[in-house]
Amino acid sequence: MKITAVEAIPFAIPYAKPLKFASGEVATAEHVLIRVRTEDGIVGVAEAPPRPFTYGETQAGIVAVVESLFAPQVTGLRVTEREVARARLGRTIGNPTAKAAIDMAMWDAFGKTVGLGVSELLGGCTDRLRVSHMLGFDEPAAMVAEAERMIATHGIRTFKVKVGRRPVDLDIAVVRALREAFGDGVELYVDGNRGWTPAESMRAMRRLADLDLLFAEELCAADDVLGRRWLVGHLDVPFIADESAVTPADITREVLGGSATAISIKTARTGFTGSQRAHHLAEGLGVEVVMGNQIDGQLGTACTIAFGAAHQRTSHRAAELSNFLDMTDDLLTEPLLITDGELRVRPGAGIGVEIDPDKLARYRTS
Repeated sequence: MKITAVEAIPFAIPYAKPLKFASGEVATAEHVLIRVRTEDGIVGVAEAPPRPFTYGETQAGIVAVVESLFAPQVTGLRVTEREVARARLGRTIGNPTAKAAIDMAMWDAFGKTVGLGVSELLGGCTDRLRVSHMLGFDEPAAMVAEAERMIATHGIRTFKVKVGRRPVDLDIAVVRALREAFGDGVELYVDGNRGWTPAESMRAMRRLADLDLLFAEELCAADDVLGRRWLVGHLDVPFIADESAVTPADITREVLGGSATAISIKTARTGFTGSQRAHHLAEGLGVEVVMGNQIDGQLGTACTIAFGAAHQRTSHRAAELSNFLDMTDDLLTEPLLITDGELRVRPGAGIGVEIDPDKLARYRTS
């Protein structure tokens, strides 16, 4: 089970419709496929989706750090030595999605080696997750129309609404339009991507107080320490820490400091090993958990399903799993299929997916 090689393959697949939000816009999935090869001929795979405007990683940067630094540090390890790999990669600050993809590819290789699914190995709580769909910036009518399409086509009835624009009136109009269009038939929550100040966030949430929102996420920056504590202390819905609470230390600081009452776990930035740490800490602290989305492709989404379905706390809420629907194509031989608002854990060993070599050849950019 020793690792003989780690590959980082950049690829680019356009989105049919760009996703727009307060911290940026994504028009093309410029991701990196990570492949971990073992001496037994097993190949573990994972997807690293860079988000330069959030974590500072770029596609070229992920390829460079994996090839020049991370691959030599894990080559020669057994795929079971994930803690050793984590410690070695942890000596380098940053590069969260590069590290996460190597970790998940090691888990995939391990699952394929022993003939078990990763979700079983992680906990095996359930075999499916409800799906939440992210609605990016647009006019109210367009966002309602997109939600209608998701309900009719895929049975999705939970929506994460991107907010954080100035003035706040347009975002308020969007959320109201969604509630008026669907009534109690959908679940709604909002994500500001740090776009507002604490005062703007408070004004917006007061005006949305009658809409029965599930959560508010990252409405303002965590760096505004006192302002965010003041905001969270006055809200009557859980406040999700996302990019401000990646590591266990971040989570502890934000929750115990009164700056968050829930967290988002994204396997794309913490892998399976780091995500387990975050999950168990959230369980100990008694905060809610939502499985988030790094605007992953189908491979990354399959990883999120595998982890989220493995644990009771992460399978309780709808998970953000549908943004691959906006991509014009993908790399998997067998596409993911959302049915009745749910995605199932892929059967088979490891993560349960295979990469189509023809599609990889078509979209790779190296």
